Amino acid sequence: MHIREATTDDVNDIRQVAEASWDGDYPDILSRETIHEGVDEWYSPEQLRDSLAWAHTFILVAEQDETVVGFVHAISDRESTAGDLLRLYVHPDHRGEGIGRQLFEAVRDRLAANGVEQLRAMVLAENDVGISFYQSFGFELDHTEDIVIGGEHCQEQTLVLDTE
Repeated sequence: MHIREATTDDVNDIRQVAEASWDGDYPDILSRETIHEGVDEWYSPEQLRDSLAWAHTFILVAEQDETVVGFVHAISDRESTAGDLLRLYVHPDHRGEGIGRQLFEAVRDRLAANGVEQLRAMVLAENDVGISFYQSFGFELDHTEDIVIGGEHCQEQTLVLDTE
């Protein structure tokens, strides 16, 4: 398994990992229609290409046998020493192999090298697996807020971790 910076050639693969993850993780949390609207909105080719072009964005992919099996998307806040871990997904067929941990550690190290002292991770409040994943690294709950995905109201938790 190899972790590297994403390129525009990875856009479709990232979208496929996101779609498989949302389909597998959220059927009891979000409607099927909302899942597809969310994937279309957050992982559109245009959105991903724009994100890849932004200087303060870190999108890494995990590649196994020349296939993208996971990705992480984070940004550093130019106004502070905080970074946001927006998304971290591993294709359901490759979970339990340590890929998520490796992606997290790789992006955490890149963010820290760019002056980030605190990470924020946003997770749907009903996503127990995601919350447990971040808590295993020492993240703690900061706050919960209402968000809208594809027209559906959800609760999202923001977890924080000091990287120093």
